[in-house]
Amino acid sequence: MFLKKFYSVNDGNVAIDAVQASLFAKEVAGDFNPLHDPDSRRFCVPGDLLFSLVLEKYGLSEKMNFTFAGMVGHGVKLNFPDTDAPQFDVTDNNDKTYLQVERSGPVSRNEAMIEAFVRDYVAFSGQNFPYVLVPLLEKKNVMINLERPLVIYDSMTIEFEHLDFVEPQLEMLEPELDVTGKRGSARLYFQIKSAGAVVGCGYKKLAISGLRAFEAEPMQQFVDNYLARKEQYLQKIVA
Repeated sequence: MFLKKFYSVNDGNVAIDAVQASLFAKEVAGDFNPLHDPDSRRFCVPGDLLFSLVLEKYGLSEKMNFTFAGMVGHGVKLNFPDTDAPQFDVTDNNDKTYLQVERSGPVSRNEAMIEAFVRDYVAFSGQNFPYVLVPLLEKKNVMINLERPLVIYDSMTIEFEHLDFVEPQLEMLEPELDVTGKRGSARLYFQIKSAGAVVGCGYKKLAISGLRAFEAEPMQQFVDNYLARKEQYLQKIVA
Protein backbone atom coordinates (compact mmCIF):
# COMPACT_ATOMS: atom_id res chain seq x y z
CA MET A 1 0.00 0.00 0.00
CA PHE A 2 0.94 3.66 0.22
CA LEU A 3 2.44 3.20 3.71
CA LYS A 4 5.93 2.10 2.62
CA LYS A 5 7.49 5.53 3.09
CA PHE A 6 6.29 5.75 6.68
CA TYR A 7 8.36 2.89 8.11
CA SER A 8 11.43 0.75 7.51
CA VAL A 9 12.10 -2.95 7.99
CA ASN A 10 15.38 -4.31 9.38
CA ASP A 11 15.95 -7.94 10.38
CA GLY A 12 12.21 -8.50 10.38
CA ASN A 13 11.50 -5.57 12.72
CA VAL A 14 9.41 -2.56 11.77
CA ALA A 15 10.81 0.81 12.84
CA ILE A 16 9.18 4.21 12.48
CA ASP A 17 11.35 7.26 12.91
CA ALA A 18 10.04 10.57 14.19
CA VAL A 19 10.08 12.26 10.78
CA GLN A 20 8.14 9.42 9.15
CA ALA A 21 5.58 9.42 11.95
CA SER A 22 5.15 13.18 11.79
CA LEU A 23 4.67 13.11 8.02
CA PHE A 24 1.95 10.47 8.35
CA ALA A 25 0.20 12.43 11.11
CA LYS A 26 0.22 15.72 9.24
CA GLU A 27 -0.07 14.77 5.58
CA VAL A 28 -2.28 11.66 5.75
CA ALA A 29 -4.31 12.07 8.93
CA GLY A 30 -4.32 15.88 9.13
CA ASP A 31 -3.38 15.45 12.80
CA PHE A 32 -1.27 18.27 14.25
CA ASN A 33 -1.11 16.97 17.82
CA PRO A 34 2.26 18.22 19.17
CA LEU A 35 2.96 14.69 20.47
CA HIS A 36 3.70 13.74 16.87
CA ASP A 37 6.23 16.52 16.24
CA PRO A 38 9.74 15.11 15.74
CA ASP A 39 11.23 17.47 18.34
CA SER A 40 8.58 16.84 21.02
CA ARG A 41 9.99 15.61 24.34
CA ARG A 42 6.94 13.32 24.60
CA PHE A 43 6.99 12.26 20.95
CA CYS A 44 5.00 9.17 20.01
CA VAL A 45 4.03 7.43 16.79
CA PRO A 46 0.36 8.03 15.85
CA GLY A 47 -1.88 5.15 16.81
CA ASP A 48 -3.54 5.46 13.41
CA LEU A 49 -0.25 4.53 11.73
CA LEU A 50 0.01 1.36 13.82
CA PHE A 51 -3.61 0.54 12.97
CA SER A 52 -2.88 1.10 9.27
CA LEU A 53 0.18 -1.16 9.37
CA VAL A 54 -1.89 -3.96 10.89
CA LEU A 55 -4.38 -3.74 8.02
CA GLU A 56 -1.54 -3.65 5.49
CA LYS A 57 0.02 -6.84 6.88
CA TYR A 58 -2.99 -8.86 8.01
CA GLY A 59 -5.85 -7.58 5.86
CA LEU A 60 -9.22 -6.27 7.01
CA SER A 61 -11.29 -8.67 9.11
CA GLU A 62 -15.05 -8.43 9.50
CA LYS A 63 -14.64 -7.66 13.21
CA MET A 64 -11.55 -6.03 14.68
CA ASN A 65 -10.60 -4.47 17.99
CA PHE A 66 -7.39 -2.53 18.68
CA THR A 67 -6.18 -1.69 22.18
CA PHE A 68 -3.26 0.72 22.45
CA ALA A 69 -1.14 -0.43 25.38
CA GLY A 70 1.90 1.81 25.07
CA MET A 71 3.32 4.86 23.31
CA VAL A 72 5.79 4.01 20.54
CA GLY A 73 8.85 6.24 20.50
CA HIS A 74 11.31 7.12 17.74
CA GLY A 75 12.86 4.11 16.05
CA VAL A 76 11.43 1.47 18.41
CA LYS A 77 11.85 -1.96 16.80
CA LEU A 78 8.38 -3.48 16.51
CA ASN A 79 7.47 -7.11 15.97
CA PHE A 80 4.37 -7.79 13.88
CA PRO A 81 4.09 -11.57 14.30
CA ASP A 82 3.43 -13.95 11.42
CA THR A 83 0.18 -15.42 12.68
CA ASP A 84 -3.38 -16.30 11.77
CA ALA A 85 -4.43 -16.25 15.43
CA PRO A 86 -7.60 -14.36 16.43
CA GLN A 87 -5.57 -12.42 19.02
CA PHE A 88 -2.00 -11.15 18.85
CA ASP A 89 0.22 -8.38 20.19
CA VAL A 90 2.59 -5.96 18.52
CA THR A 91 5.65 -5.85 20.77
CA ASP A 92 9.23 -4.64 20.83
CA ASN A 93 12.36 -6.76 21.26
CA ASN A 94 11.96 -6.58 25.04
CA ASP A 95 8.46 -8.08 24.78
CA LYS A 96 6.82 -4.79 25.74
CA THR A 97 3.32 -4.68 24.23
CA TYR A 98 2.25 -1.58 22.32
CA LEU A 99 -0.85 -2.79 20.50
CA GLN A 100 -3.27 -5.65 21.16
CA VAL A 101 -5.33 -6.87 18.21
CA GLU A 102 -8.43 -9.06 18.19
CA ARG A 103 -10.07 -10.16 14.95
CA SER A 104 -12.72 -12.55 13.71
CA GLY A 105 -14.77 -13.40 10.65
CA PRO A 106 -13.86 -13.33 6.95
CA VAL A 107 -10.78 -11.39 5.83
CA SER A 108 -10.33 -9.14 2.79
CA ARG A 109 -6.90 -8.49 1.29
CA ASN A 110 -8.21 -6.19 -1.43
CA GLU A 111 -5.45 -3.56 -1.36
CA ALA A 112 -7.47 -0.85 -3.11
CA MET A 113 -10.41 -1.22 -0.72
CA ILE A 114 -8.18 -1.40 2.36
CA GLU A 115 -6.22 1.69 1.28
CA ALA A 116 -9.46 3.60 0.68
CA PHE A 117 -10.72 2.61 4.13
CA VAL A 118 -7.42 3.47 5.84
CA ARG A 119 -7.24 6.88 4.19
CA ASP A 120 -10.84 7.73 5.03
CA TYR A 121 -10.59 6.47 8.60
CA VAL A 122 -7.36 8.29 9.48
CA ALA A 123 -8.64 11.51 7.88
CA PHE A 124 -11.79 11.19 10.01
CA SER A 125 -9.67 10.43 13.06
CA GLY A 126 -7.35 13.39 12.46
CA GLN A 127 -10.28 15.81 12.45
CA ASN A 128 -11.47 14.75 15.92
CA PHE A 129 -9.58 17.72 17.35
CA PRO A 130 -10.82 20.39 17.40
CA TYR A 131 -14.07 19.84 15.50
CA VAL A 132 -15.50 16.98 17.58
CA LEU A 133 -13.61 16.93 20.86
CA VAL A 134 -13.80 20.61 21.78
CA PRO A 135 -17.63 20.90 21.50
CA LEU A 136 -17.92 17.60 23.39
CA LEU A 137 -15.76 18.94 26.23
CA GLU A 138 -17.66 22.22 26.30
CA LYS A 139 -20.96 20.36 26.79
CA LYS A 140 -19.48 18.84 29.94
CA ASN A 141 -18.05 22.22 31.01
CA VAL A 142 -14.46 20.88 31.01
CA MET A 143 -11.38 21.36 28.87
CA ILE A 144 -7.91 19.90 28.44
CA ASN A 145 -4.83 21.26 30.19
CA LEU A 146 -3.75 23.84 27.61
CA GLU A 147 -0.17 23.87 28.93
CA ARG A 148 0.25 20.09 28.74
CA PRO A 149 -2.56 18.70 26.59
CA LEU A 150 -2.76 14.93 26.86
CA VAL A 151 -5.30 13.08 24.75
CA ILE A 152 -4.38 9.42 24.25
CA TYR A 153 -5.73 6.89 21.76
CA ASP A 154 -7.12 4.15 24.02
CA SER A 155 -8.82 1.71 21.64
CA MET A 156 -10.77 1.34 18.43
CA THR A 157 -13.41 -1.14 17.28
CA ILE A 158 -14.81 -1.79 13.79
CA GLU A 159 -17.43 -4.26 12.63
CA PHE A 160 -18.65 -4.87 9.09
CA GLU A 161 -21.81 -6.54 7.84
CA HIS A 162 -19.75 -7.86 4.93
CA LEU A 163 -16.49 -7.03 3.12
CA ASP A 164 -17.82 -6.94 -0.42
CA PHE A 165 -17.72 -3.17 -0.95
CA VAL A 166 -15.62 -0.42 -2.53
CA GLU A 167 -14.87 3.22 -1.73
CA PRO A 168 -15.96 3.13 1.93
CA GLN A 169 -16.83 6.46 3.54
CA LEU A 170 -17.03 7.20 7.25
CA GLU A 171 -19.84 9.27 8.74
CA MET A 172 -19.69 10.65 12.26
CA LEU A 173 -22.39 9.60 14.71
CA GLU A 174 -23.24 11.16 18.08
CA PRO A 175 -20.13 11.08 20.31
CA GLU A 176 -20.13 10.51 24.07
CA LEU A 177 -17.92 11.78 26.89
CA ASP A 178 -17.75 10.49 30.46
CA VAL A 179 -15.95 12.67 33.00
CA THR A 180 -14.63 11.49 36.36
CA GLY A 181 -12.72 14.18 38.19
CA LYS A 182 -9.77 15.24 36.05
CA ARG A 183 -10.10 12.30 33.68
CA GLY A 184 -12.36 11.78 30.72
CA SER A 185 -13.22 8.96 28.36
CA ALA A 186 -14.60 9.89 24.93
CA ARG A 187 -16.22 7.51 22.47
CA LEU A 188 -16.37 8.82 18.92
CA TYR A 189 -18.88 6.70 17.01
CA PHE A 190 -19.04 6.35 13.23
CA GLN A 191 -20.73 4.33 10.54
CA ILE A 192 -19.19 3.16 7.28
CA LYS A 193 -21.08 3.52 4.01
CA SER A 194 -20.49 2.29 0.49
CA ALA A 195 -22.69 3.24 -2.47
CA GLY A 196 -25.10 4.89 -0.03
CA ALA A 197 -25.63 1.78 2.11
CA VAL A 198 -24.32 1.21 5.63
CA VAL A 199 -21.76 -1.62 5.58
CA GLY A 200 -20.22 -1.23 9.02
CA CYS A 201 -19.80 0.78 12.19
CA GLY A 202 -17.33 1.38 14.96
CA TYR A 203 -15.94 3.79 17.50
CA LYS A 204 -12.69 5.31 18.62
CA LYS A 205 -12.06 5.66 22.36
CA LEU A 206 -9.87 8.43 23.73
CA ALA A 207 -8.47 8.81 27.25
CA ILE A 208 -8.14 12.42 28.41
CA SER A 209 -6.32 13.56 31.54
CA GLY A 210 -5.72 16.87 33.29
CA LEU A 211 -9.26 18.15 32.79
CA ARG A 212 -10.29 21.45 34.35
CA ALA A 213 -13.21 23.88 34.22
CA PHE A 214 -14.02 25.10 30.72
CA GLU A 215 -12.86 28.62 29.82
CA ALA A 216 -14.11 29.80 26.45
CA GLU A 217 -11.47 32.43 25.64
CA PRO A 218 -8.30 30.40 26.38
CA MET A 219 -9.81 27.36 24.69
CA GLN A 220 -10.63 29.34 21.56
CA GLN A 221 -7.13 30.81 21.48
CA PHE A 222 -5.67 27.32 21.73
CA VAL A 223 -7.85 26.13 18.84
CA ASP A 224 -6.98 29.19 16.76
CA ASN A 225 -3.26 28.57 17.30
CA TYR A 226 -3.66 24.90 16.40
CA LEU A 227 -5.50 25.70 13.16
CA ALA A 228 -3.03 28.46 12.27
CA ARG A 229 -0.15 26.02 12.76
CA LYS A 230 -1.91 23.52 10.52
CA GLU A 231 -2.58 26.10 7.82
CA GLN A 232 1.01 27.34 7.91
CA TYR A 233 2.31 23.80 7.42
CA LEU A 234 -0.07 23.04 4.57
CA GLN A 235 0.80 26.24 2.76
CA LYS A 236 4.49 25.42 3.12
CA ILE A 237 4.20 21.98 1.48
CA VAL A 238 2.07 23.36 -1.38
CA ALA A 239 4.50 26.19 -2.11
